Amino acid sequence: MKIQLIAYFFLLSIILINCKSADKFESRDPGAVFNKAVELFNKEEYLEARNLFEMIKLQYSATEWADDAQYYLGEIAYKRKEFVLAAFNYNQLRRSYPGSIYAKASLYKTALSFYELSPKFDRDQEYTKKAIQAFQEFQYIYPDDSLSPEAGKKISELRNKLAYRDFFTAGLYRKLDSPHSALIYYNSVIKDFNDTEYYEPSFLGKVQVLLEMEKIDDAKSTIQLYKKNFPIGKYLKEIAELERTIFIK
Repeated sequence: MKIQLIAYFFLLSIILINCKSADKFESRDPGAVFNKAVELFNKEEYLEARNLFEMIKLQYSATEWADDAQYYLGEIAYKRKEFVLAAFNYNQLRRSYPGSIYAKASLYKTALSFYELSPKFDRDQEYTKKAIQAFQEFQYIYPDDSLSPEAGKKISELRNKLAYRDFFTAGLYRKLDSPHSALIYYNSVIKDFNDTEYYEPSFLGKVQVLLEMEKIDDAKSTIQLYKKNFPIGKYLKEIAELERTIFIK
């Protein structure tokens, strides 16, 4: 809802500011307006093109060019790196014209828009989660599309970012001598991100924290689970050393 409101008010301001300039192109033929808009788009005169595409949406919404205009509005915003507005316009196409030939491309471009908005790991990850959701939806609806593997790569990249956020936070709490909080974040990685590169090292971190907290039985259980999940794991040596300390105690 927040994204939609931002995009809506931004879009409204564009319409109010530019409606006069759109009128400079005199034509009552929606096809002629559309062709002129595409011509401007191809020349990278995006603001002028946007005015005419908006004209089509407002004055010729029932014509065959309406969904084309809506898609191009998304494309213009994307090329201008206005990714919130781009996602809004692509989503608007799918809502208003679900049978459009642009529906598939709009879903993928929605995901790419959120991907571009995804910030560094230490910032709020709302857009990262939206990007993952959109890429997953694309894979679900179009599993055999040539872009589906690329969507999978993007999902893996973004999920690794989310996993690293929790893994990093766990390490930070350990430095702050707060093992209970560290344990929460290691458990989060183990529970929610078993497809990421931070899944395995989180077991090691969890065992270390459990031993610091003197939760010996929980540490033993976690060690056994690690061995089961990673019979040739990267941290078998470290795990074995931790296991020996338990028996020494």
